[in-house]
Amino acid sequence: MIIDNWFYHVFTTKVNIPASTVQIGYNDKLMTLGSCFAENIGKKLTDAFFQVNINPFGVLYNPMSVNDSLQKLMGNDFYTETELFEHQSLWHSFSHSSLYSGETKKECLQKINASLQEARKFLQETRFLLITFGTAWIYENTEDGKTVANCHKLPANRFHRRRLSVTEIGEKFTILLSQLKARNPHLEVIFTVSPIRHWKDGAHENNVSKSVLHLAIEELKEKFPFVHYFPAYEIQLDELRDYRFYAPDMLHPSETAVDYIWKRFSETYFGKETEGLKKELEQLRADLNHRPLHPESSEYQQFLKSVEKRKAKLQEKYPGLGSLLEGK
Repeated sequence: MIIDNWFYHVFTTKVNIPASTVQIGYNDKLMTLGSCFAENIGKKLTDAFFQVNINPFGVLYNPMSVNDSLQKLMGNDFYTETELFEHQSLWHSFSHSSLYSGETKKECLQKINASLQEARKFLQETRFLLITFGTAWIYENTEDGKTVANCHKLPANRFHRRRLSVTEIGEKFTILLSQLKARNPHLEVIFTVSPIRHWKDGAHENNVSKSVLHLAIEELKEKFPFVHYFPAYEIQLDELRDYRFYAPDMLHPSETAVDYIWKRFSETYFGKETEGLKKELEQLRADLNHRPLHPESSEYQQFLKSVEKRKAKLQEKYPGLGSLLEGK
């Protein structure tokens, strides 16, 4: 449920979002990488029939893990068994979330390399890369000094915890973004800072961490014309500051908050044609999922033919919709 405009004009400070110089269309492919919020927006895009690859390494909280993941996607090599470890009867990768863990080395390796192969191909054709930074705090493996994406509940003494600097993030992503653009000249990158607060870091430490992320993104935005920023963090904290817009843990955005931020995202990056098509697809999905009382009736058969005709027409105009419309 989205509360009406009158409420927001009277009782909230609305975040002004400048008109975007780029617009997302249904023939564009999108990849989302980063924190839980990247998953939220990715799922919203998928539900709206966009071609999306969501977090091919699982949830990534810090900028270094996002950088490492994208560097891996630009490479040619795959993961090997030597990069896996066993803990609590499961095999894990420090580069992936527990979503990719497995009971055997073979199972774990198959999961991560299948996802890598699919995402590697997808990235080559991606028009919009949505990156969400969650925290500037990182955990480095004391054995090799590498940043881990997930600690997988290993003892704390296995890691060194520190906060990244604006300079570190800027230097890494200056190289990364230059490489990505050279490989894909049509690429546009949209950064967000996750509105989810990392309370275990402490209130002050969380704010300092988020500030580092904001400053790093601002530097990148000033340096690269294809880099953009969407203020999801500001919308959650300033427009939706009431606790009813938070999940029961009082840290994550509620479903209503995610819906509202998605609405603002759509208004920013979807043109009239895209928004109109989105509504048409939503109606088509409702028609495809309709279950009549009398499926054998001639009226329903005519209805089905009409729906299939509309679907075929859309698939012809927007080839990427083909597989997305099947079974909807």
